[in-house]
Amino acid sequence: MEIKENEVYTHEETQVLLKVSSSTVTRMIKKGLIRSAKVGKQYRIMGKELLRVLSPGLEDKVGKAYNKARHWAHKDVDD
Repeated sequence: MEIKENEVYTHEETQVLLKVSSSTVTRMIKKGLIRSAKVGKQYRIMGKELLRVLSPGLEDKVGKAYNKARHWAHKDVDD
């Protein structure tokens, strides 16, 4: 499936395009890694935003945010 720059995608379509879980898409939106617009109770994401997320320059930022969240989650279990 090709991501079109000027297309508007739903949360579910974004999940399929990025090949991640629904909760991961939500987490990325809430952390500001994916910019979106909320229409009613649903998120809408521009294709150019998905292309930006897939760029190599953002990969390090996403990895750091993921590791920080993972460390936080495991910290509570270890204590």
